[in-house]
Amino acid sequence: MAHPKRRQSTTRRDKRRTHYKANTPHVLTCQTTGEPHLMHRAHWYEGKLYYRGKVVMEKAEA
Repeated sequence: MAHPKRRQSTTRRDKRRTHYKANTPHVLTCQTTGEPHLMHRAHWYEGKLYYRGKVVMEKAEA
């Protein structure tokens, strides 16, 4: 049976073990506004910033 001559580094080992895949982003529709947005992210709609269906901030008019 073959034996390695040198110990393999943890970085090299972990690179081999990774299984990176391109995942589709989790898009939800807001129940309040009906707008699609990413999960756990705030989104702007009609000058207001929404997070979890609630207005967090309003855009200041200059």
